[in-house]
Amino acid sequence: MAGIFSANAWEKVWVYRGTFLLGLSNTALTAIAALLLSLFLGIIFGLMATSGKKGLLFISRIYVEIIQNTPLILQLCFLYYALAFSKNSIGIIPTGMIAIGIYHGAYMAEVVRAGIQSIPKGQFEAAQSQGFHYVGQMYYIILPQSIKIILPPMVNQVVNLIKNTSCLYIIGGADLISLTYSFVTGASTGGAYAPAYIVSGLLFFIVCFPLSTVASIWENSLKKRDVKTNTLRDAGDERMVVE
Repeated sequence: MAGIFSANAWEKVWVYRGTFLLGLSNTALTAIAALLLSLFLGIIFGLMATSGKKGLLFISRIYVEIIQNTPLILQLCFLYYALAFSKNSIGIIPTGMIAIGIYHGAYMAEVVRAGIQSIPKGQFEAAQSQGFHYVGQMYYIILPQSIKIILPPMVNQVVNLIKNTSCLYIIGGADLISLTYSFVTGASTGGAYAPAYIVSGLLFFIVCFPLSTVASIWENSLKKRDVKTNTLRDAGDERMVVE
């Protein structure tokens, strides 16, 4: 722990700050690509789970259960080594994007499914009575109402996704954690363990804390709004009874 108070160690971190910024940019790139993939998969499988068709529901559950009940590191290693020893190797960063995207896609699917199923059945029946097919129901009626329910937990998943980019370290990636490890074990930079990992942690915190705070504030705001709406509705019902 003496390294925390070592001026020489902190100086090394400052001199090689470009290494940490490169790691942060690679982490951000990986997270953005993985997020887009996870959103796509989450919407597709979330809609399949609420389609009312047993075949689509079965496929959705298989995907969600397998992905959620196996470690991300195992999935990452499997995908990396499966591709590494084939003619279709795509590199560490793209492999990480795909693996993390598939992993969090399962969680996004559950968020979408829960959001859709939270909408009263009367809304579905009303949409059907107006002649909307399933896609039309989702696009025009259901998803616009469920978005306020879906977004807060979805932002939490984004935070988890960003943190899970650190799993690229296991396959020798160029993310923030991987480059931090390379820095502290390098021939000319080795030894500055505590300052390097403190800086790495602070960079993750700077990115993740605002997102998690926004999600928490958003969720609390929605709960307060629902309580207020229910209170006003109950007051209105009591007024009608009195009249």
